[in-house]
Amino acid sequence: MQSFINRNRVVLLHVSFWFVYLSFNLYQASVFQRGRGYDWERLLTSTSVQLVFTVTIAYLNYFFIWPRFIKSKNLLRYLLEFGVTIGGLLTLRVYLQRHLADGYSHRVEYFYSSFFIVQMVAITLLIVLFVGMLRFAVEWFELESKRREIENEKLMAELNFLKAQINPHFLFNTLNNLYYLAYTKSDNTTEVIAKLSQMMRYMIYDSNHTQVLLSKEIEYMENYISLERLRLNNQIPIKFEVIGNPDNLRIAPLVLITFLENAFKHGVSGNNARAWVNVSIKLEGKQLIYTVENSKPEIANNHEKSGIGLQNVKRRLDLSYPNQYKLATEDKKDVYFVQVTLTLS
Repeated sequence: MQSFINRNRVVLLHVSFWFVYLSFNLYQASVFQRGRGYDWERLLTSTSVQLVFTVTIAYLNYFFIWPRFIKSKNLLRYLLEFGVTIGGLLTLRVYLQRHLADGYSHRVEYFYSSFFIVQMVAITLLIVLFVGMLRFAVEWFELESKRREIENEKLMAELNFLKAQINPHFLFNTLNNLYYLAYTKSDNTTEVIAKLSQMMRYMIYDSNHTQVLLSKEIEYMENYISLERLRLNNQIPIKFEVIGNPDNLRIAPLVLITFLENAFKHGVSGNNARAWVNVSIKLEGKQLIYTVENSKPEIANNHEKSGIGLQNVKRRLDLSYPNQYKLATEDKKDVYFVQVTLTLS
């Protein structure tokens, strides 16, 4: 039923208007006949004539005269075409209604008065104007709907492009880790390949959706941290905790991982015994507070920049959570801190 209404809402709007118009005219005519005895046949005939002529004028303007004006932009031509149409049809209606009322015997003076002519012209013009405004309203809503659709398609294309950038960025980092483990002939190489396979499965299939289960995103982050622990031979203290219940909560995929990658990329090195990383996800209802803290090396590597990664995730947050997130960062001498607060669905 709802889909039927949505498909035919314009037609239903017009039908509803004319139903109200017809009901009002029947009531008005019955009041006019009160005390004179009801002649329902004449009453219905007169009302039908009025309706037919008004509908004809309104939709001649709606479908033909006004669209021709929109194309030509010739106001004089429009006024001439509309004037001839409304003048001819209303003249025909006057003579027809006088004939139906009393056969031109002047027994019903109302139909021969100037008041009847002025009232008929004024009401017809108002109805033509109202029906024309319905066309404006429908076209405006259709234009606005198309604009929103184009805007959404543009945003989705941008989001897909940004997510496509994440995949090679992640692969570049992880393959570097895998190369290091293979180079050192680590026994953990096969485990890394297995975890990488699991993570790639998540990235290829699950992350193609606009939102994923938060528990899946957390599992992905845990696998990433496991890879880093293996690469660093568990020599660096890494703390990861989840406070609260992530079940049934959903999040835009891969918006948290970049901050975690940057913590390891810029704050941890195998030869820094005092390096550390602390990561926490705190859930308060539907609010997520994501905090990443990491040590900074004594001699910072100014040649390595987060580049695509950080700019990417900021843009994705803007697109996925407009006015629904807060991003706070602190860059101290020996500690880098970032906190993201999101309202989840």
